[in-house]
Order: sequence, then structure tokens, then C-alpha cells
Amino acid sequence: MLKSTLKNDIPAGIVVFLVALPLCLGVALASGAPLFSGVISGIVGGIVVGLLSKSQTSVSGPAAGLAAVVLASITQLGSFDVFLTAVLLAGALQLGFGLLKGGFIASYVPSNVIKGLLASIGILLILKQIPHAIGYDKDAEGEFAFFQPDGENTFSELYQMLDFINLGAVVISIVSLFILIGWDKTPLKKFKFFPSSLFVVLLGVALNELFCVYVPVLCIEQSHLVNLPRIDTNDLASYLHFPKLSHLSDYRVYTTAVTIAIVATLETLLNIEAVDKIDPHKRESPPDSELVAQGIGNMIAGVLGGIPITSVIVRSSVNINAGNKTKLSAIFHGIFMLISVLIMSPVLNKIPLASLAAILLMTGYKLAKISLFKTMFQKGWPQFIPFIATILAIVFTDLLIGVLIGLAISIFYLLRSNYENPFTQTTERTSAGKVIKFELSEEVSFLNKAAIKSTLWRLPKYSKVVIDATYSKYIDPDVLEMLDDYQTTFAPENDITLSIRGLPLKN
Repeated sequence: MLKSTLKNDIPAGIVVFLVALPLCLGVALASGAPLFSGVISGIVGGIVVGLLSKSQTSVSGPAAGLAAVVLASITQLGSFDVFLTAVLLAGALQLGFGLLKGGFIASYVPSNVIKGLLASIGILLILKQIPHAIGYDKDAEGEFAFFQPDGENTFSELYQMLDFINLGAVVISIVSLFILIGWDKTPLKKFKFFPSSLFVVLLGVALNELFCVYVPVLCIEQSHLVNLPRIDTNDLASYLHFPKLSHLSDYRVYTTAVTIAIVATLETLLNIEAVDKIDPHKRESPPDSELVAQGIGNMIAGVLGGIPITSVIVRSSVNINAGNKTKLSAIFHGIFMLISVLIMSPVLNKIPLASLAAILLMTGYKLAKISLFKTMFQKGWPQFIPFIATILAIVFTDLLIGVLIGLAISIFYLLRSNYENPFTQTTERTSAGKVIKFELSEEVSFLNKAAIKSTLWRLPKYSKVVIDATYSKYIDPDVLEMLDDYQTTFAPENDITLSIRGLPLKN
């Protein structure tokens, strides 16, 4: 089993590592922290959180959503080392929250908001990566804010970039996109150990080397390539920062720790819920276990000099699109990042940012397909309006504020209907053996999603299950979608015999 997954997980880990590396540096830069702190967090997020997490798809590291919080906190505390003390405490708070089973709140975020979150990340990836795709790299990778530090915004930058087009970057981006789009139509798709994303990175390096020798006008300069700081392996200690525990008496350290813990916890819970949505196997990531893993990861990051860690949608989406099978891909991405710091920076610094931009543009497209908007529109205004509101709010503000706005609008629509809708569970003995029967009530809203999902997903293998919705007049689309996932994917993969009555699901 392990051998069969490695052929997928190792290449996926390489692709995620190549994408995550410049993002780690970019988030650290946007946070006002030492560049190396972003790499430390990427390594810890991959190896430590990867080992402890029970999610098979989530990849953790420094998140753009925390950049503003980190920048403000470092400024307020006056020292990055003092800030690390707050990161250490924030990790401890997350750990405690996970041990107290506080992760349940993620299940109460409706799917229209989660899908809006995914679509908004896709749109942001497209908007933010277009400049890198044509060689305009004024803003660092990992910078997702609408209002940018250089005084521009996401849209005005698209206008400014027209004066700074790099022909070599454009050629590499276009060739890479054609390959990524057409890869599945070629025999190469059979080679799971060699995904298209890895191919375009290698091709980008090769093309630029050829440009520099034979077509100098297309040669891409170092400023448009990956820029990993060169580390002196004989003096690694000089690159590390450590928390100043002597400042534990400063109340500002505690307020900063609480802020980081709250934001990082909410972002992580939202991200794993979103990543589970795009997991082709519809596996469930235990939120409490994830918070424990994130808490320990942030404590270690704080001790070693890293910025805060969360589960990150961009890395996780790239991971899934690269064909990962298990969490080993996340662990491998952390190992590759550690190796790169020690010995591979001269090689990695030859990778064009345009190649990575092409990968992220494809990831963005898959997250924000037009078909998704059509599907949400067909579900009616109560589903579509919160979906669109979430997208707009995240694009123009940030992830957390956007989700809160989308959630508030969803609750408004929910309050217009009756959400008192329990379900009953009984066990019957028939000629076929013991049968577990679920009878859904007259009204079923997304508030029941967590209880229904928790019960169904924890049924043992080989169970015989009947879901009876004969008397249900209204079933929320979230619940229908969840039951559809259960019927088409989870039940068959776990040898559960399922019979459904009265639901418009696929047969």
C-alpha cells in the first residue's frame, strides 16, 4: 500500500514544495519578518504538522491571511524575538482548544460559504499570478491583500504591469499553460510519478537556460527567478531567532497570542473544511486533531524563529491537483524544503517565477470554474447570494472577514425558515440482518449537517443503512450534497450497503 502511494505522494510533494517555497518567502516579506522565518514555518508545517495531522490532503505553512496581523504585532511589540514568545503561547492556546474538542465549529459553516471561499482564492490566484506570468514581479509571491504595500491595488497592478512585460516570462507561461491544459490528453498522464506541474517547472528552467545562450533577448534575469537566500550551513544558528521568555510579564504578548490563536484557528478550520470539499475521495479531516497538530506546530515554530502556521488552501489545492494520495506528500514537501535550505539553493534559484505562476493560474481556474457559478445560481438566491457575497468580501478584504460576512448572510436566509429539524435513528432486525434506519424530519437545515455527517461517517464497515426522507418537505442543499457524497463515494469505499428513500440523489 505504501509503495503504491509513494509514486503519487513524492511527485506531489515536490510540486507543492516548489510552489510553497516562494510563497513562504513572500509571506515572510509581507509580514515584516526575517525571510528565513517563512522557510522555517514551511518546514515545520510540512514535517511536524504533516506527521501529527490526520488530514490526507491539507498542507500547512505560513499563511497570507495572517501577514497583516504579524506585521502589526511585530511593530507593536518592537522586536521579532518578543513576537516569537506570542507565537509560542498562541500554539499552546490552539493545542488546548483542540484538546477541549473546539473544532466542531467548522461543521456549522454552510457549503455555499465554503465554496465562495474556494472560488475567491481561485480568483485571487488568477489576479495575483497574471503579473508574475508576464514577468512583473514587483510584489512578492504570497501577497494577497487588495490594497498593496506599494500603494497599488489588485486591479491597478494589472494595468501597471503592461509597461513591464518580459517576453521570456510570457513565452514560458504560455508554453506551460498549454502543457498543463493538454497534459491529460497525452500518454504522459499515465506516469503518475511525473505530474504535469513538475514537468513545466523543469521545462521552464531548461527554456530559460537556452534563452540565455541562444536568444539573449528572451533571457529572464535573476529578479524574475526564485530567490532563495543562500545559507551558510556552517553557521545555521545565526539564522535562527528564539523567543524572549523574559517578556512573559508584558500583557501585550498575551493579547497578541490570543489574536494569533483565534485567527489561525478559524483559518485552519475553514481551510480543512474547504479542502475536504475538493478531495476526490471525500475524506473527513478531524478538526480537533488538526488543531492539536497546528498548536504543536506553532509552538515549535515559535521556538525556532518561524512565523505562525495554518492550513493553507493554495498549497492544499496544488497538492490535490498534483495527484497526492496521502499526507505523506505534505511531509515530503517539508523535507524537500529543509534539503533546499541546506544544499539546493543555487539550483532552485534557476526556476522562473513564470513557471510557478502557470501552475497557480491552473489551480485558480480549477477552484473558480464558471460551472461552479452556474451550479450555485441554479440552487436559488438563498444559496447564490451568500456565495457571491463571500467571494467579493474575501477579494476586497481578507479570508476571515469575507467568511464572516458570507456566514451572516446565510444565517439571515436561514432565519426565514424553520430550522427545528431533528432526525431519528433506529436499529431494525430483518431477514438481511441488522439494519440501521435514519428517518429525516420534515425540515432539515444545514445546522443538522454536522450531526448527520458525524453519525454516518462513523458507521462501521459492512453496515446496512436506510435513509428515509419520505416525510421531509425541505432538505437544505448542504445536506443533500453531503448525502450525495456519502452515497456515491464514502459508502462504496467502505462497503456500506445504502438504501435511500425520498431523496433526489444520484442512483
